[in-house]
Amino acid sequence: MRGPFPPLDDLALARRVLESYAPSDDGQRAVRERVLAFVDAHPTDAHRRTCLEGHLTAATLLLDHACERALLTFHRKLGRWLQIGGHCDGDANLPGVALREASEESGIAGIEIDPTPIDLDLHAIPARPGEPEHLHLDVRFLARAPRGAVARIGPESLDLRWFAPHELAAVDVDASVLRLFRVAFGPA
Repeated sequence: MRGPFPPLDDLALARRVLESYAPSDDGQRAVRERVLAFVDAHPTDAHRRTCLEGHLTAATLLLDHACERALLTFHRKLGRWLQIGGHCDGDANLPGVALREASEESGIAGIEIDPTPIDLDLHAIPARPGEPEHLHLDVRFLARAPRGAVARIGPESLDLRWFAPHELAAVDVDASVLRLFRVAFGPA
């Protein structure tokens, strides 16, 4: 689905998207409950960077058209291979945020996204000048690039590369990226 996913400020929408997520195990169920509790505790700013404790983010595992590989970014600030995604910046329409970030970070137009989350992840972002350590409550989606899509490196990436699941062993990826690949491609 390409959309439309208009930007909306109402966190009730984000809550409905989170409630639509069917956790695959007890760990994901606990993460979903924690993210929902965070949204309830921050009913006006859980989706804004000004919520210094943490904030919602949205990400995408972007598959190639043949669904054989996924695009990862070597993140400029974090220095590791990750799925593409980013901050909501006040937009509670989480699939729309994920689609916007996927298009911006990959340089690919015409991406189709499934609006139901496939994974949730909580991770700490290290402190940097002017920004304290904080939590990203990441809502992750699956998307597919159009046939012949060519990724273009943008300002947030040092590199972009398509990876088949068996190629992940050659690069440093965290457990959450491996989990995303298992959801998308099945066990290795």
